Amino acid sequence: MVMGPTHAMSGAAVGLAVSDLLPPDWGGPTSTAETFTFAAVCAGAALLPDLDTSQSTVSRSFGPVSNVLAKGVDALSLGFYTLTRGKRDGKRRGGHRTLTHTALFAVGIGAGVTALIVRFGKPAIIATLFIFLGLALRGLAGELAKEKGWLAVSAVAAVLSALTWQMYPTEAGSTGLGVAVALGCVTHCLGDAITKDGVPFLAPFITVRKERWWELRLPPFLSIRAGGPFEKVILGPALTVAVGLMAVWAIDGAPQAIYDAFMPVQG
Repeated sequence: MVMGPTHAMSGAAVGLAVSDLLPPDWGGPTSTAETFTFAAVCAGAALLPDLDTSQSTVSRSFGPVSNVLAKGVDALSLGFYTLTRGKRDGKRRGGHRTLTHTALFAVGIGAGVTALIVRFGKPAIIATLFIFLGLALRGLAGELAKEKGWLAVSAVAAVLSALTWQMYPTEAGSTGLGVAVALGCVTHCLGDAITKDGVPFLAPFITVRKERWWELRLPPFLSIRAGGPFEKVILGPALTVAVGLMAVWAIDGAPQAIYDAFMPVQG
């Protein structure tokens, strides 16, 4: 699997990029606080598809609760694969990289989050923030979060979700959290698609050579080994630098201040 920090960092990068493009009517952020919240939720959601295996970062994020949930999602994913597999799709012993690694799941979970927020309001917003900010902490903090343990991650996530709610009051921005969740899941799948194993992103709707669960992947000479040297030495650090620069740029007034600082005064 692609490492948790890489998934989380790529989700943060995509969240920061899309926050500038998403219209406010669709939940696009309208302030620096909302932009950072959108990106953080996207970063957390970029870990979510790996909830289909107990070996993943996300399955360890909330201790026994997330571990038990991962086993349930694994079984559910395997059942869904078995019911929908094509004539040439082989039998599987586990559900990893099936249901939760599809466009269907990304759209469904994003729409579900939006529906819950519209229906229940503040409690649903705080719950969404708690879950996905917790995942973002677990992914972005990497070894530090692992060292402190899931109880510390959960406690920090609880505090952050309560504080963030105070900075995220608009109805449009709150419902836009569902967009951030869907976007994070898609980002995860695209990250897995550049590995040698690929990902069945369009399953089970598009059949290729009698396979419904065919993997979307790059040509072998372009694909990378998950957890390999390229990811650790090049991709991970590059994403970290990109997120840092994008975060600075996202601060209200920062682009103009940077421009004024480096451009000569015309007199």
